[in-house]
Amino acid sequence: MAHIPDGILSIPVLAGGAVVTAVSLGIALKRLDEDSLPRVAVVAALFFVASLINVSIGPTSVHLLLSGLMGLVLGWAAVPAVFVGLVLQAIFFGFGGVTTLGVNTMNIALPGILWAFLFSPVIADATPRRAAFVGAAVAALSVASTAVMVALVLTLSDTAYTISARIVLISYGPLLVGEAVITGFACAFLARVSPEMLWARHRRGGKIAVS
Repeated sequence: MAHIPDGILSIPVLAGGAVVTAVSLGIALKRLDEDSLPRVAVVAALFFVASLINVSIGPTSVHLLLSGLMGLVLGWAAVPAVFVGLVLQAIFFGFGGVTTLGVNTMNIALPGILWAFLFSPVIADATPRRAAFVGAAVAALSVASTAVMVALVLTLSDTAYTISARIVLISYGPLLVGEAVITGFACAFLARVSPEMLWARHRRGGKIAVS
């Protein structure tokens, strides 16, 4: 339920999510360079397709987020990648919502960026095996963070959503495991064939910076 539809969240929560996403987009676009655009487009397309596939778990449903992988590969550029993907899904498939674009982008993109940044010193120049473990950890923590954020915005909007928020937290358990496995394999592969794609300690856009 990372794609929260329209008509559920309160106006203050929607406004807060919109502000956070707007600021994040500003930071991301300032750091984005032309060389990284093809990579951002490819990852955004991957997110667009993967997150359309819903799996029902009890009264709710979950879908792949790939937020940890996006954070590791794109850094701040994960924000526009997620935002564009959500916009297209809302327009063409009615998936998610228009008023909730800010909140949904915030919930999906920011945890991946945060955990990727925190683990970046470990994954830089990592062996494939270490990259797999780090990628799995980043993915698991990103999904868990998104689950908490979704539950939080639901509860802040209306205390009547408390039970639904608890169900959301539980439903993200299987997704956490699946994303950890997928991201772990992806990071091991990238560390073997294209290690420069994984987030080094200092990155601006798609380029590694030395300061």
